[in-house]
Order: sequence, then C-alpha cells, then structure tokens
Amino acid sequence: MAITNSAPPGADHRADPDASERDHERDHERDHERDHERDHERDQEGRRFDSTLALTMLLLLLVLLQGPLRRALSAPVMQSWTTVFVAVVVQALPFLVLGVLLSAAIAVFVPPSFFARALPSRPALAVPVAGMAGAVLPGCECASVPVAGALVRRGVTPAAALAFLLSAPAINPIVLTATAVAFPRAPEMVLARFVASLLVACVMGWLWQRLGRADWLRLPTHAPHDGQSKGAAFWGSVRHDVMHAGGFLVLGAMAAATLKAVAPASWLRTAADNPVLAVLALSVLAVLLSICSEADAFVAASFSQFSLTARLAFLVVGPMIDLKLFAMQAGTFGRGFAFRFAPATFALAVTVSVLTGTVLL
Repeated sequence: MAITNSAPPGADHRADPDASERDHERDHERDHERDHERDHERDQEGRRFDSTLALTMLLLLLVLLQGPLRRALSAPVMQSWTTVFVAVVVQALPFLVLGVLLSAAIAVFVPPSFFARALPSRPALAVPVAGMAGAVLPGCECASVPVAGALVRRGVTPAAALAFLLSAPAINPIVLTATAVAFPRAPEMVLARFVASLLVACVMGWLWQRLGRADWLRLPTHAPHDGQSKGAAFWGSVRHDVMHAGGFLVLGAMAAATLKAVAPASWLRTAADNPVLAVLALSVLAVLLSICSEADAFVAASFSQFSLTARLAFLVVGPMIDLKLFAMQAGTFGRGFAFRFAPATFALAVTVSVLTGTVLL
C-alpha cells in the first residue's frame, strides 16, 4: 500500500511559480490601494486646511480694511445696493429652505410609483393637473425650483414639473391672499392673476412637451443614498441643495441689487404715460427687482401711476422669471435650458397678461 505524505507549506508555490507571482501582484495592488487612500486623506486634509486658511486670511483682510470699507458702504448708492440685496435674500431664504426640505422629502421618502398614480399617464393631461397642484404649495419661486427638480428626478414628465414650477409661486393661497390685501379696491386683480398665471404655466408645459428636447434639460447629480438610513439620506440631500441653490440665490440677489441701484427713477415716470411701454417697463422691472412672490403685490400696488394691466404683467412675470430665478434655473436644470426657457416664458407671460387684463380688468 502506497503512503502519500502531505506537501509541506510552500510546496505548491515551488511547483507552480506563477502562483507565487500572482500572490506578489495581489500584495502589490493592496499596497498601492493603501497608498492611494492615504494620499486621498492627505489631500482632503490639505483642502480643509487651505479652506480654513483662506477664510482666516479673508477675515484678517476685512479687519485691516474696515476703514475704507465703512466709507465705501456709507455712500448712498452702496446703501441702496445693500438694502436691496439684504431684502431679496431675507425674503427668499425661508422659502428656499422650505423648497429644499420638500425636495429632499420627495427624493427620499416618496416612492416613484406615487407620481405615476397621482398624475395622468398622458402628458397633455398631466400638465394642467400639475399646474393646479401648484396652488397648494405656500412658497415662492425659490421653493418651486428645487421641488420641480426633485419631481423630474423622481420620474415626473418634465412638462408637468415645469408647469408646477411656474404656477406654484403665483397661484398659491398666500400669494392670492396678499394680492387681495394689496388691491382692496380692485378685487378682480386676484382672479386676473390666478387665470393669467395658470394659463402661462399650462401653455409652457404643453410647449415643452411638444418642442422640448431631453438634452436641453440637465439635472445636478446627487450622491447615492445606498446603504444610508432615510434620515441620513434626507439631511444629506438638504445640505447638497442648500449649498447648490443658495449660491445661485446670492448671485441673483447681487445682480438685482446692482441694477436697482443704478436704474434712474425717471424712467418709470416716462414709461407710465405710454400703455405699451408701461407693460414692458413693469415686466422688465419685475425681472430686475427679483421680489419674492409673497411681497410683489404690495410693490405693484405702489405703482399707482401705471394701469392695472401693466401691474398685472408685473405680478405674472415676476414669479416666473427674474434674475435670481434665472440663476437658480440655470444651476438646477442647466444653462442651455435657462437660456431657452426664460425668454419664451417672459414673452408668453407678457402676452397673456395683456389679453387677460383686457378681458378681466
């Protein structure tokens, strides 16, 4: 009977040199991965250090230059700029946060199948349903942009999401109530604003459904939530959207403040005497001022020298396209989308406002 002794350790490697070479390659790859992870950690620490250092240097520079800065900010133009900038940001920021919270809740807690059940399957019918759904969101345009982005990411047809984006800031109960309070002697302004805004939202949704292209609409990528709890995924989405949309809100507010500070007030008095120029002037002014839709009715009411139709155009255009909204749309959906969508929305909003004002006002 033959007796077979077990091979001593390492005998397989001596018998098969390729196995030893493969083990060596695997060890080398593991070492390389560890080195790469350490380099990545050092880079992250370096970036954190650089950010902290940059912030510290900026604070020191502001302290050293506080005298010249104080003199510059005391100028009337800079005081006007600061007032408009702070007003736009303070008005918009709470509703931006509201929109971000709703967006994160939709992205994390609402299953995609919900929207398939809630909206009609035919896009042509989904557009007016989504437009009417905008009446239940008590927020402004800053809130509607992140919510519309979340709707598209969750599978809602872009035409319906865009109809919601345009209608929500203009026909929600808070805005309509503010309009009624601002125009106590012209209650027809409430109906005119509701009809004109909803009509513009639906028509723009249908136009996008017919003429829009998928490559015009680009959404920001979100970090995957695999392996995270719903709470962690929710707050991660909130942090991402606040930093993303908040930056564009600040840029839009800066542009609105700059234009407000340098635009001569005499232009408004000259434009009010011409019906056509009055509508165009207040429409352009709505874009430049970038006033929150919860407050724009009181500003429109103060333009008593203008006709009700011109002031209606101010109320319809502003919540749909202004400087901060354009910046936020470009940041959320892409610049290609914003440069196509904004001019079309402006032209349609002005046209519908004139037609609605002629009939109802």
